[in-house]
Amino acid sequence: MVYLFIGHDSLSKDTVLNKLKKEFLKQEVAAFNLDVLYAKELTLKSLQERLLFLPVNSPKRIVVIKGAEDLKEDSRAFLLKQAKTLPKEIILVLDIDSYREQSEFIKGFSAYAEVCRFKEEEVVDTFTLGRCLESKKTAVSLKILKVLLANGERPERILGGLRVAWERNITNKQELKRRIKFLLECDMDIKTGRMNPSFALEKLIVTMCG
Repeated sequence: MVYLFIGHDSLSKDTVLNKLKKEFLKQEVAAFNLDVLYAKELTLKSLQERLLFLPVNSPKRIVVIKGAEDLKEDSRAFLLKQAKTLPKEIILVLDIDSYREQSEFIKGFSAYAEVCRFKEEEVVDTFTLGRCLESKKTAVSLKILKVLLANGERPERILGGLRVAWERNITNKQELKRRIKFLLECDMDIKTGRMNPSFALEKLIVTMCG
């Protein structure tokens, strides 16, 4: 089972993904059966391993590849070859940002996938920032932060919004704990005056994307 998410509307994407998780993953073992991978840092070997893992006490596993337009050529070739014969236990979600992505890979993969199209433009808010952090897009995340601050968004609201988004969507408790630790450190840097709020938030973004 293969899904292709196309567009920038992160909230709608998260809604569809959450529906898949609720339908196919048992809540008590969801963290063991959900892999969120990032195309820019994904190797072919790691991709192959993740697609071979069997579900843990669940009928399905979900493998999400964010920023799939950035997959390396060997990974693209592998996925195109395997798209028709993926194990029935695997639900693969390729997440790309742009309707205008016209690569042969995306065209070819669309033939085997359920294509879900989302709005290409979205309001710039804290959830947009969280989406870019998930895809480890440092430059875009920093630009969004600059817009948020220029629009008068308070640093504490930005941190609070990120925490809400992560608590809603991250099932791995250790990963959630790690991220909240970074948020608390950033919050402390701001409240104690150790660092200018904009610099503290920029530091958080670079850390999360790194």
